[in-house]
Amino acid sequence: MTSDEKTDRCMSGKATAVKPQADVLVVGRSCVDSMAVVDVFPREDTKAPLEFRLTEGGGQGGTASACIARLGGTAVYVGRLGKDPEGAFCLKRLKDFGVETAFVDVVSGGKTPVAYIFVTRKNGKRTIIYERNALPKLTFDDIRPALSRRPRVLLLDPETTYLARVLTPRRIGAIPMVYDCERWRQGMEAMMAAADFFIPSAAFLDSERLGFQGLSFGEKMVRLQARIKGTLIVTRGSYGAYYILGNVLYRVRAPNVPVKDTTGAGDNFHAAFALALARQWDLHAAVRFSVAVASLSCRRYGGRNGIPEEKEALKTAATLKSIRI
Repeated sequence: MTSDEKTDRCMSGKATAVKPQADVLVVGRSCVDSMAVVDVFPREDTKAPLEFRLTEGGGQGGTASACIARLGGTAVYVGRLGKDPEGAFCLKRLKDFGVETAFVDVVSGGKTPVAYIFVTRKNGKRTIIYERNALPKLTFDDIRPALSRRPRVLLLDPETTYLARVLTPRRIGAIPMVYDCERWRQGMEAMMAAADFFIPSAAFLDSERLGFQGLSFGEKMVRLQARIKGTLIVTRGSYGAYYILGNVLYRVRAPNVPVKDTTGAGDNFHAAFALALARQWDLHAAVRFSVAVASLSCRRYGGRNGIPEEKEALKTAATLKSIRI
């Protein structure tokens, strides 16, 4: 019998099965993605015909959880949803992917946010207009019960930036913390000092709060690495991803795939990276796997529809190289 199969005795004296250790605990936003595909994105105060539309579960945390599960990992999701049709849809879609949802809080009277996404068919670019999340903010008390699943990795999405101050080693133990950085938010300095893996997009390096204006991309990465505690990995769209290891800057180029929609690329990158860490892969292999998953996920419309299965992702990752710059 393995350690994951051992049983605990409850107070009644009966044996209660202990669930296997979770790969990744994901904390963050879920919403509904209402997507419209257009041939050409219209200029302001003009019209454009709709090619087609679709609806899918969205949100950085929700989509990352679905991706981890699709790749064969155990994803435990902590988040809030409203007790409304949109929330029921989000919950159903998480369950459809095999995400563990026991720690999702469904708020009576709450409103599940919706994101309105416009995808340009000719290049796969997307424009997002999102509803702000009006549900109560998550607290450590929402996360605490999920820690009973003994996650190997903790993945935090941008909406949870403010939690950095309370997610201390004393409270969560030695769980590696991966942070999906979108833009400067409340608590960012604390998160920069807390996250073991800090993963922004290249646009974050242009934030005025960082003061990197006039520097090259590589110089910005070096400066940011010096300001954070953990390892820096930067996603850069079709250029792939960059990271620093041992004072050396590396790049993994994105594979050549037919791009239809980039909506979920970033979320799926973070998901794949967190799962790779849970499997104890080295940094080079983890980034190559993440680039492969993110790129392959762009082949279909919707942030989740194109997520590959593990076998295809591994096959693509094997074709990629970590290039020293």
